[in-house]
Amino acid sequence: MRSLVGPLAPLVLTVGLAGALSACADSGEDAPSASPAADTTLASSSVDTGSAGSAGGGVAVGDGPEQPARGTVEVVRTLPHDSRLFTQGLQVVGDRIYESTGHFGRSEVQHRPLEGEGPVVSVPMAPDEFGEGLAVTDDTVWTLTWKNGVAHNRDPETLEVRSEARYPGEGWGLCYDGERLVMSDGSDRLTFRDPVTFEETGTVPVTAGGAPVPRLNELECADGTVLANVWMTDDVVRIDPASGHVTAVYDASALGQPRTSDQDAVLNGIAALPDSENVLLTGKLWDTVYEVRLVD
Repeated sequence: MRSLVGPLAPLVLTVGLAGALSACADSGEDAPSASPAADTTLASSSVDTGSAGSAGGGVAVGDGPEQPARGTVEVVRTLPHDSRLFTQGLQVVGDRIYESTGHFGRSEVQHRPLEGEGPVVSVPMAPDEFGEGLAVTDDTVWTLTWKNGVAHNRDPETLEVRSEARYPGEGWGLCYDGERLVMSDGSDRLTFRDPVTFEETGTVPVTAGGAPVPRLNELECADGTVLANVWMTDDVVRIDPASGHVTAVYDASALGQPRTSDQDAVLNGIAALPDSENVLLTGKLWDTVYEVRLVD
């Protein structure tokens, strides 16, 4: 990885929200096969988004009374990111950053110094596991798998698996709010789980202006809210976990530009910075992590 790029003058990125996302049924990639080898470009990991290197349209908001604020992101500084990483989960703990990545045969979990030169520890997942979200609790790193229905309880230092927990459906995003885990599965619903046993303790549907918000993906618990990347968009939404209402939609489409020709290089990766209101945002296969302010 490259050395840290120094602080930049704040740059307000105000690209307007795009129109509604066009259907992807014609891509032929929305019906995964049973073979892991055939699935290596599917899931919250990737799909044909309809334009090279672009995440497509924005979050659809209904006309109900609970209207979210419309926001932007303001870049504070940039950090280097290994462009080979297919980012799925991201979290900062102290001066350390944890990251989980996807793809069958290439999924891994690592931690490294926030402003360092590469991973201190990197542990591969099994060849048949497609890595997804990650959350660090008081004494555990939990990692998800896309289709295996398995969450791994890992040692925070060595990242070796200590135990496993099962869950139904798919695993996408995960975060820890200090009391419970919050999980997404690609739907418009968040699931709450016990941070020790991984048992389900509740769910909440997520809506924006009364309209369901599907494809909730990477999650970050921050200051009593849940930030979520909405897969196949460049939007980050702020969710009230008590009601499921989206209270703000932040357009991050100007980050990572110009995007590579790889259609998988989409926004994915949110990490709150300790003792700060700023967050880190990055994407799959991006060479940059952006420290940003979320501006309502």
